[in-house]
Amino acid sequence: MGKITIAIDGYSSTGKSTIANQLAKALDYVYVDTGAMYRAVTLFAMREGFIGGENDNLNGLVDVLPKVDLKFVYNKSLGYSEMYLNGENVEKEIRTLPVSQQVSKIATIEKVRLKLVGMQQEMGKKKGVVMDGRDIGTVVFPDAEFKIFMTASPETRAFRRYKELLDKGEKVSYDEVLKNVQTRDYIDSHREFSPLRKADDAIEFDNSDMGLKEQLERIYNFALRKIEGK
Repeated sequence: MGKITIAIDGYSSTGKSTIANQLAKALDYVYVDTGAMYRAVTLFAMREGFIGGENDNLNGLVDVLPKVDLKFVYNKSLGYSEMYLNGENVEKEIRTLPVSQQVSKIATIEKVRLKLVGMQQEMGKKKGVVMDGRDIGTVVFPDAEFKIFMTASPETRAFRRYKELLDKGEKVSYDEVLKNVQTRDYIDSHREFSPLRKADDAIEFDNSDMGLKEQLERIYNFALRKIEGK
C-alpha cells in the first residue's frame, strides 16, 4: 500500500501534536512536530536577548539564524522524538508558558519560516509522514493527500492548556492562559507571511467535545480511506 503525506493544521492547543503523534504510530509513519521547531527558535531568541526584554531585536535574530541548529532525536523510552537546539535537549523548556507567549511573534518572521519550511519539506520528501503546524496544508505540503484543520473554542483550548501546565508544576492562571490563546489566534491568523488558514481541501475537525480516543479513531479512519483510495 502506497504511503501518503498527512498535514494537520489548526489553532493552538487543539491537540494537533498529540493526535499527529498517535496517528503516525498507528500508521507506522514518521511524525514531525513543526511547532517544536518554532518554539526552539523562540527559546534561542529569548536566551540571546533578541526578544523578551524591553525592546525586541528581530533583525538581530535573522542575522544569526545560520547558527541555529535543530534536530529531532528519537527517545525510545518515551516513544517519541525530542527537540534538540544546538545539541541540547530543550523539549521541556520549549513547552513553557513564557515560550508560548513569544512563539507567534517569531513565527511572523519571513526568514525564520523560510528556513524551517525548507527543513520540513526535506523531512517529508519520501512521504509516509504526519506533520502538524499552522501552514502545513497551505504552504509546506499544498499537495498533501490528506489534510485536517483542527479547531475548538478558545475557552476549551485554554482550559486544556491550563491543566497541562498545572500538571507540569507551572504556576499560571486560567485567565492568563486564555489571553495567550486568544492573542496567538489573532497573530497566527493575521500575520503577513503564511497566515493560519484552512486549506480549501482540508477537513475541518472541531474537537471541542471529543476525547482523544474518539478523535484518533475518526481521523485514523479518514486517513485509511485516503491511503486505500490512492
